[in-house]
Amino acid sequence: MELTHRWLGRCVSQLSNTEPLYGSEQMLFPIVQGAVYSDLRRISAEKIASAGMPGNAIGGLSVGEPAEVMYEMLEVVNEILPADKPRYLMGVGTPANILEGIARGVDMFDCVMPSRNGRNGMLFTRDGIINIRNQRWASDFSPVDAGSDSEISRTYSKAYLRHLVISGEMLGAQISTIHNLSFYLSLVREARERILDGTFGTWKQETVRRTSERA
Repeated sequence: MELTHRWLGRCVSQLSNTEPLYGSEQMLFPIVQGAVYSDLRRISAEKIASAGMPGNAIGGLSVGEPAEVMYEMLEVVNEILPADKPRYLMGVGTPANILEGIARGVDMFDCVMPSRNGRNGMLFTRDGIINIRNQRWASDFSPVDAGSDSEISRTYSKAYLRHLVISGEMLGAQISTIHNLSFYLSLVREARERILDGTFGTWKQETVRRTSERA
């Protein structure tokens, strides 16, 4: 944590003495550390917030600790980080993680999960998680996800995608990845709409339950 804070001082100094590149302003998001210790998280969040940068990142989570512990740390940190600046949770995560993070005040996420898991045949859908390698999909000619925003997900069947993945065809990995990325984008787009219309809480609970099940 203290190493990160020392790096922050050097980064702020470097940024303030460096001309922007390519005509674009450079954004520095300092990173809150502190592992799963609430006292250290508070110290770090206060230090990071005091830097006055355009946004703030939350690191050192989703590295093996129980999800509930991660959510607890988010609550501790977001009580301190300014609400009028983006809060970026690094390396997260599952659809459930993202929705629970949003519920606790997180604005931004990044994760390899939709693309990495897609390449290995794991698909995220509104009706649960599909392992397209399973034999049960070999004769299922329904669309990968009929309700998807992605034309690819509505066009190709589960049986065809399974054939591609089992055969090691790169097209299988491409379809799976595009599907998962489309699902994630649709999920956060609807989350925003639900926040605006005041129905996020109940929608989140049901969506977390459905998207976490094994289809």
